[in-house]
Amino acid sequence: MIESTFLLSLFPIIFLLPVYAQVTVYGITGQQFIGQTATNTAAAANYTGSAAYDPTVLTAPGIPIGDQYPSLQFDIQLQNGGTNGLSITQQGSFLGFSVEMSVVNQVLGRNSTYLQVPFLNLMANVVQRGGAVNVRVGGNTQDLAVLVDSLPDGKIIQKDTSASTNPTDTPPLQFTNDLIIMMRNISDLTNVRWYLGIPFNDTNWRLAIAEQGQQILGDYLLGLQAANEPDLYADHGHRNLSYSPSDYLSEMQSLVSAMSSDSSIRNQSVLIAPNIATGDWTPENVWDTGFVDVLDTSLAYLAVEHYPTDNCFAQFGIGTPHDAQTIFPTFLNHTSGQSFVQPYLNSTAYAQTKGKKFLMMETNTASCGGFAGLSDSFGAALWTLDTAMQMAYSNFSGALLHVGGQNVYYNPFTPPPTNQSTFHQWTIGPVFYSTLAMAETIGPSNNSRILDLGANNGNIYTPAYAVYENNDPVRVALYNYITDSSGGSDYTASISVSGGQMPSQVRVKYLVAPSVSEKHNITWAGQTFGAQFASDGRLTGFEDIQTITCISSCSITVPAPGFALVFLTDNALSESGATGATTTFPTTAYTKSINTVTVDASVLATSNGNRGGGNMGSTSKGSAANGGIKVGVEYGCSAGVVVGMALALVICLLEEW
Repeated sequence: MIESTFLLSLFPIIFLLPVYAQVTVYGITGQQFIGQTATNTAAAANYTGSAAYDPTVLTAPGIPIGDQYPSLQFDIQLQNGGTNGLSITQQGSFLGFSVEMSVVNQVLGRNSTYLQVPFLNLMANVVQRGGAVNVRVGGNTQDLAVLVDSLPDGKIIQKDTSASTNPTDTPPLQFTNDLIIMMRNISDLTNVRWYLGIPFNDTNWRLAIAEQGQQILGDYLLGLQAANEPDLYADHGHRNLSYSPSDYLSEMQSLVSAMSSDSSIRNQSVLIAPNIATGDWTPENVWDTGFVDVLDTSLAYLAVEHYPTDNCFAQFGIGTPHDAQTIFPTFLNHTSGQSFVQPYLNSTAYAQTKGKKFLMMETNTASCGGFAGLSDSFGAALWTLDTAMQMAYSNFSGALLHVGGQNVYYNPFTPPPTNQSTFHQWTIGPVFYSTLAMAETIGPSNNSRILDLGANNGNIYTPAYAVYENNDPVRVALYNYITDSSGGSDYTASISVSGGQMPSQVRVKYLVAPSVSEKHNITWAGQTFGAQFASDGRLTGFEDIQTITCISSCSITVPAPGFALVFLTDNALSESGATGATTTFPTTAYTKSINTVTVDASVLATSNGNRGGGNMGSTSKGSAANGGIKVGVEYGCSAGVVVGMALALVICLLEEW
């Protein structure tokens, strides 16, 4: 028989149906209510579920007034050949993902033979547009990870939650090399390239991950992170309080020495450092030790990690409290992205003098999981896309959006809870749309250079960038941060190109939503991943690429809110993978093959369900029909859809557990 507590884990199936009433479950002590209304216009104070599915919706900021209100018509003049101020050359894989090591068995796959198909499809979407996608497996958990020969029940990873450390309760990990084999299998299917990390919790160096990583991943391994946020080690109790950049350099030298003595590590120039966050050290504190010169031949990349703010007080009781509604407007303008990169402008310039690429190894809207209603909003998608372009313009060479588990708000994508994986699909966060738009904006040529245009007299609500290849503009990115459902704040940018033939027409793709507060009704060129628990990683709907005829200029209207990507040539459109079908992957595993039922949609729509009486049958294969659990539903319906029969069928037709 199924225990009542297990039954509760099944009830979120109702989210698959467009039902707006609460559902009452009979036969369980105290009648518990499940389900949420379809929309919430304020913080869901009574919500107690996982952060990844929090229904909180913030209030969109008001329309700017006075001098802050932008001009709704302005010109953008571009020049073929010889434009000053362009960035270094960028790649279409600029914006990737950082997956917390402790959740890889949820996100990537259970093991090397059971890959998560939605993850493959999501990565294929990015690869089609940018040519590749870069993914880091690491985070706080990498410093405490130990590679072992095997784990019970064939697991690839195991957490020791009883020994969790840090303010974020980071658990020590054990993992097998099947995790790395799984990563390689993913790369063989779609062009995912990886960053790993060498454990840094002490100086008894555990180099097995470097050995196995290079052996198994080969050229798909981009680099090995050496320490994760070492500037916070003292505060988190991992080093003594006097731990300094000089101490970190000494430990790095010890690591390099150990690696050079390990013949199984064939590529010695693979380290990524210093990976500092926003603790007591600045990047300049590290450079001043002679860090790059001393470690030059061992360093593949220089890197930092940064979040613009944090929600640590609410999550862990540390730091300063922040109210999401209050700080929401600070994300919704161009100044935010500029402020984000400002502390690193010296370092990106310094990296170029040393011949090193500079990475943002981990970022998102806010550390400690982000904010409900902010981190999972369309506004966050616009912020991410603007900030990523600002990093590219400021000569970073890549940035990775962090992916956590069920307990964070900012995930680009979230698999369903394990106990719901047989009937729920993935939830795609707004910021994942940013990665698609970013990949198409830069394109896969690996020859793109970025310019912040300072458009519309530098108005902070209407920024714009141009993308150049071979010194000619090929794409223009236009933003509108304002929410105005009336259409009165939509603007028109008139783009002209001199020094060559003016295009007779341009093509435009739009990233749009009704409001910056929107969580799910988001489309990229007319296509969407849908609502919570609704995606297999493939876009749905028909692609909408608009054609704009140009005369002396090309007039592009940008809705409020929204983002427009303008392709100045047909070649720029086709090059960025914006057309054609994305390679997708079939599901290769299924469960519960004994009790499988198909219900005709017309029968389900007109069914009366059950009102709480009668025996509903057995939950055990071969048992008598009158031996089942007595379960019913009290329901409300919308658009003619009734949940009673669906819920009863799922509960009553399960095989024995």
